[in-house]
Amino acid sequence: MVYVGIAGVTGYTGIELLRILHQHPDAEITWMGSHTYAGSPLQNVHPFTFRNDELRELDPEEIAEKCNLLFTALPAGVSYEVAMRVAEAGVKVIDLGADFRFDNPEIYIKWYSKRLEGYENVKRVYGLPEIYRNKIKEAEVVGNPGCYPTGALLAIFPLLKEGLLIEDTVFIDSKSGVSGAGRKAGIEYIYSEVSEGVKAYNVARHRHIPEMEQELSKHAGREVKVVFTPHLIPMTRGIFTTIYVKVSTDLERIHKLYRDFYDKEPFVHVLSPGMFPSTKWVLGSNHVFIGMTYESRSNTLILMSVIDNLVKGAAGQAVQNMNIMFGLPESRGLEMNPLYP
Repeated sequence: MVYVGIAGVTGYTGIELLRILHQHPDAEITWMGSHTYAGSPLQNVHPFTFRNDELRELDPEEIAEKCNLLFTALPAGVSYEVAMRVAEAGVKVIDLGADFRFDNPEIYIKWYSKRLEGYENVKRVYGLPEIYRNKIKEAEVVGNPGCYPTGALLAIFPLLKEGLLIEDTVFIDSKSGVSGAGRKAGIEYIYSEVSEGVKAYNVARHRHIPEMEQELSKHAGREVKVVFTPHLIPMTRGIFTTIYVKVSTDLERIHKLYRDFYDKEPFVHVLSPGMFPSTKWVLGSNHVFIGMTYESRSNTLILMSVIDNLVKGAAGQAVQNMNIMFGLPESRGLEMNPLYP
């Protein structure tokens, strides 16, 4: 049995973790934390959870007594401090923030303006199961990938395996539901600002850019740059990512490559050429759909992927990592089909 703690349980990601773990046969939630609502029963904050567990302040000693795994869904920098203390006590950690995603701590400092003391001594793994499964099995701390990188990287990685990427710049366009911003107040997220409109934000400076560049460069064997434009669209969940790349072969070979690459993956599904995915197909699930076509006039491969940003883009992928770390079937607790329509 995995005895689980969730730090930051009242946010969207924390509540999604709770929903998934509630039906997981090998996980028991033994600690839940929230700085904002500490001392209150969870049901007073979110009645639909039907749980009266008292929400606790972050106490690493208490967590270590009650858990053998801690999920952290906390602000940048806060997760690191908590995770390091519980990891020293033998508790495994899966961080859903950015604190453990980077191989080079200087990149984190540049993009998050914080220094993580002792980072070079952490036995951490970037938690994309389809790529790092064997390393995740042995990890003490897993940095769960960001939502945008998850959709983009899964759509590009097969090209890198075969060295089919011609140019060193990848153009990525993503559209996300509003829940991707988290459960927080802000005028840009209120209904009248978001409804019936689409807007770009953090263009060319989104914090997920270095994460994508790190992983693409690592697997390409050379520096790969990302031009990334994220958009906010008027829906709650889902990310639709479109990628434009130059390749050195035809669509038929590429499609076969993708089919073979993801053939045994329980959550990644490659569509026939010319069939394009919809975010409706993944709502509430850990699944990913990848579509593709080829634009012959410009020799451009166009890739598309869809994920639910709160599941495969966050909580579901975290549970997938938990299953790997504890030797459980990888899809355990994640078998739910998408909600449709």
